Amino acid sequence: MGCDIAIRIGGQAGQGLNVLSGLIGKSCLREGLWVFAFHDVMSRIRGGHNFSQLRISDTERQAPSGRVDILVCLDKNTLELHGAETDGLIVYDSAQLPGGLPAGMRLLAVPLGELAKNAGGNAKMSNAVAAGAVLALAGLSLDRLLEVLGEMFSKKSTEVVEQNRSSARAGYDHVLQNYAEHVLEGVSGVPGTRRMLITGSEAFALGAIASGIRFYSAYPMSPSTGVMEYLAARQKEYGLVVEQAEDEIAAINMAIGASFAGARAMTGTSGGGLALMVEGISLAGMTETPVVILDAQRPAPATGFPTRTEQGDLLFVVNAGHGEFARAVFAPGGARDAAEIVGKAFHLAEKYQTPVFVLGDQYLNDSSWTVERIDTREPSFARQGMLAEDELKRMAPYSYRRYALTASGVSPAILPGTPGQVSYADSDEHTEEGHITESAQIREQMVEKRLRKLEGLRAEMPPPCVFPDGKADLYLVGWGSTLGILAEATDLLRNKGMNAGYIHFTGVYPLRKDAIPDSVAQHARLIAVENNARGQFASLLKSETGVVLRGIVGKYDGRPFTPDEVARRVEELK
Repeated sequence: MGCDIAIRIGGQAGQGLNVLSGLIGKSCLREGLWVFAFHDVMSRIRGGHNFSQLRISDTERQAPSGRVDILVCLDKNTLELHGAETDGLIVYDSAQLPGGLPAGMRLLAVPLGELAKNAGGNAKMSNAVAAGAVLALAGLSLDRLLEVLGEMFSKKSTEVVEQNRSSARAGYDHVLQNYAEHVLEGVSGVPGTRRMLITGSEAFALGAIASGIRFYSAYPMSPSTGVMEYLAARQKEYGLVVEQAEDEIAAINMAIGASFAGARAMTGTSGGGLALMVEGISLAGMTETPVVILDAQRPAPATGFPTRTEQGDLLFVVNAGHGEFARAVFAPGGARDAAEIVGKAFHLAEKYQTPVFVLGDQYLNDSSWTVERIDTREPSFARQGMLAEDELKRMAPYSYRRYALTASGVSPAILPGTPGQVSYADSDEHTEEGHITESAQIREQMVEKRLRKLEGLRAEMPPPCVFPDGKADLYLVGWGSTLGILAEATDLLRNKGMNAGYIHFTGVYPLRKDAIPDSVAQHARLIAVENNARGQFASLLKSETGVVLRGIVGKYDGRPFTPDEVARRVEELK
């Protein structure tokens, strides 16, 4: 029987929850286990209740668990909020939670601060004690944690490294000496397995770097900020420019300007910032300038829940910008998808000279995902859609037409300053040469030209993942970050005897008419699973393909689904 352990660590902002979850997660990763971690945080710098939840398994898991096997309480509030819903063991600091503890719970007292002070000389090392205690309860070796601590504090003195290691040993030994009967069994991995533990934001940034990005502009807005921070820390290493703009209006216009000048450019924000970018998005549509736009969604409207998750921007993104022009929208299912889809977005933005959106969300961006490999392939650093040199040489001087009418809607581009030719760009309606016009006939031609790109983009949209292929009676239909949740919920339903499957989309617009095969649409019951209130993708699917979903499982409280929750709610729809 395989292992699957859920660990929840609760406390206040500023108590080092991310550090503690990182120590445990990296240690388990090096044991050859799969790790998934998500964070539930309040939008304040210090104080308020936060928790991190890790899932440790010997098989791939890409979704949060609906249960808690080990609860680590860094304050009394954590016990009060999560104690009753914990299925397993509760670790608490006996010095922090004296007396009056509820009966009937499997409470394990570990004097975190005292052990840290005695073993490491400083109570601040209590996170190392807690990490050692959790690994002991999980039945795992301490060796990997000692390695991680050595690397984490390598820039400090050898003394600091050994103090933290001593603290970890103290926590580990305390559990084995006092609570050996509670140690979980069946936890084993394959040490030496090469995998990565990365956040979705890091994956987006890695995908951009691998795709040859040269310019990134943004204004900090959670949960997109992590992408900018990762890229900014590596500007010199990869030869790119990261500009923190004064606002999102400046950010989109900087990215458009950089792209117009020939740089592979991207910007990122969340829904409120994207609202400010809308006029610039239309500018890119009219001038036919490629740009990649990351929207890391969070609950709205207005400021909403700044540090929580939702899939509420889909219809906004599909229609963002005044007027009608082509765009493509992608929504990766996890960290591996996030890295690979950014490369696809750059390719299509340049090939079709139009904005391309990539949708993340707080759950995807801020969670940590185990990834075996990221398929970036060998990127083409040359701009797509540019006029070939031999064609330029055959052209008469100053005869270039930036917006030449073509069957595909895409006009070959040149870089500003190309000798012997001039590239006019105009935000007003324009002729093929790029000059302003009031002609009704030319207006019709240009609108139709820009919209013809949709057919090319539609043909390049990846088909959805369908499991099993046309053989289930019921399919869960989702998009974006729900992939791992859908897959596991399907397993749960099938284990209960239901002939269930799932259909997951990463290419969400424009959709092919046959996005869901007729054999599935006509014979199976289709249920939408979305982190929003109205079933936005269900509406889009109906308008684009005519396929009607027969039920909606929605969630819009700012928290992600769990597979158990989805399976239960689907059963309730029967």
